Amino acid sequence: MPVVLASASPRRRELLNALGLVLELAPADIDEAAVAVGREPADGTLAVAMAKAAAIDRPRDVVLAADTVVVLDGAVLGKPADDEDARRMLRALRGRTHEVITAVVVRAPACEQTAVCHSNVTTRAYGDADIDAYVASGGGRDKAGSYGIQDEPFRPVDSIAGCWCNVMGLPLWTASAMLAAAGVHVPRDPARTYARCAACPLRVESTER
Repeated sequence: MPVVLASASPRRRELLNALGLVLELAPADIDEAAVAVGREPADGTLAVAMAKAAAIDRPRDVVLAADTVVVLDGAVLGKPADDEDARRMLRALRGRTHEVITAVVVRAPACEQTAVCHSNVTTRAYGDADIDAYVASGGGRDKAGSYGIQDEPFRPVDSIAGCWCNVMGLPLWTASAMLAAAGVHVPRDPARTYARCAACPLRVESTER
């Protein structure tokens, strides 16, 4: 059974493909800002993920939708509007701890599951030259907070408290458990796919469901 991915994110596609899942891409066309306006970050993220899932008219299929935001001092940092906006975000995040929130929705013919995962991320004290080189390379243009945890050679993250894959855009243990509960065969265990997933704090929570 293919999973319909209601997202254009190459990071989510990469993570799910690594589990051996067959995906059908169907990016949802919604006004994310309008859906999230006036809501607390976690509520807004879940509302956007639910709206993405609802926008896909595939009632007989399993649909996975997700949304990720970066939160610094209570303010949501979305995708940068331009290069200067990206530099502003990266300067604000430098050497500080922020929160990354990802909401996941799995809709199946008989049920709909939702989850919201949180990770606390501390960035390293990168310099202005690092920022300029990263932005000039196109890094972070389509990412919340203007950075990707996996991006080399920038390597913006110093430490994480929580799920690494959550920061990348999809908490893999959580998504895997939700898909399995929806009747999808997940060929590979996250811990056998990525070494980092073996120590993920979401591992026990997901496998005990």
